[in-house]
Amino acid sequence: MKTRAHPENKICLPAGFTFSAACAGIKSSGRPDLGLVEASPGTTAAALFTQNRIVAAPVEVGRHALAASGSRVRAVIVNSGNANCATGKPGKRACEQICSEVGRLLGVRATEVFPSSTGIIGVPLPVDRLIPKLADLVGAREATTKAVKNFASAIMTTDKQPKSACAQLQSGDAAVKVLGVAKGAGMIHPQLATMLVYLFTDAKGSPAELKQLLRDACDESFNSISVDGDTSTNDTVLLLASGASGVSLRDGKVETRFSNALHQVCQTLAEQIVFEGEGVRHLIRLSVEQAKDCNEASRVARTVAHSLLVKTAWAGADPNWGRILAAVGRSGVAVDSARVSIVIDNQLVCRFGVAHAFDEQQAHQALARPGCNIRILLGRGKGSIIFLTSDLTVEYVRINAEYST
Repeated sequence: MKTRAHPENKICLPAGFTFSAACAGIKSSGRPDLGLVEASPGTTAAALFTQNRIVAAPVEVGRHALAASGSRVRAVIVNSGNANCATGKPGKRACEQICSEVGRLLGVRATEVFPSSTGIIGVPLPVDRLIPKLADLVGAREATTKAVKNFASAIMTTDKQPKSACAQLQSGDAAVKVLGVAKGAGMIHPQLATMLVYLFTDAKGSPAELKQLLRDACDESFNSISVDGDTSTNDTVLLLASGASGVSLRDGKVETRFSNALHQVCQTLAEQIVFEGEGVRHLIRLSVEQAKDCNEASRVARTVAHSLLVKTAWAGADPNWGRILAAVGRSGVAVDSARVSIVIDNQLVCRFGVAHAFDEQQAHQALARPGCNIRILLGRGKGSIIFLTSDLTVEYVRINAEYST
């Protein structure tokens, strides 16, 4: 049994799903802002949601729907341009109304319809614009690459381009496909992050099996990225398994291969989210090593990744390792500066807490590239993490200063 990854934005379509998109007039640009996925009968699901204590109406409704349906999903309905958050009871009723109408049109229960929204917080959802578009949306669904691309475009907000990734594994004569579609460019600091991710597979798995696999994949991908340190109110990662391939995850070898494929898809999407972040010019692959454990490594990585001084230095391709060292020191981890070393690209710039001679021009050129590796060695143990983050530019400020206007 072999696993094969595909290039970024390559689409391999799992059996059991159809997709469509429409313009409902939420976005002033007139671009598509409504997306639908229909799943075949028997499709199982697992989801992870934002850890922000302020949650949007679709997160509440989606959680309830999964509980009420026994984690069975027949449709996913997503709108962009409006977060439907901080909209009170009317916002929740609007979300439930949309789910009910989608369910009616597809002939499924409302609790089998999973909703998501993304966009501006605090603005009432224009449900009167959405409802009339649902029949067209249902009628347009297709199991085609074009339909997937249209769906991926419809869920975008400040994203520069649609995000997708896929992988495939072979089990005997049967092929199992994993497809991921995501949006996210700002408010990115998972736990989860304004990030929506939909993962589709034609493998057969129980909700419990899917939940564990999803948690593991997210820990090493979406929960290890940050653009700006902000956690959205709407973050959702949803995994749907149609079972159409007939290949079951109960087979240990299949589960292992599937887990690898899911990790590949999630990691590719996570990297796309950071690289396409608002105003991002440089993707930083931050490796924190020699921590006591993974939690300690994560704590250091997040502190460094969220430092405005560090991020602005990266924006200028400035190899100012002192800012990194200072962030390590305020992470709350009991580091000994005499054991900390820092490597930019392949150059040791700080050794045991003091300057180490290095070629500054070479380090500057490394940081000026679209992607750069930075390693922090703590000298405390064997724990480590790879954390994807970015610089902070004037363009990020401009985008978010003008976002709601």
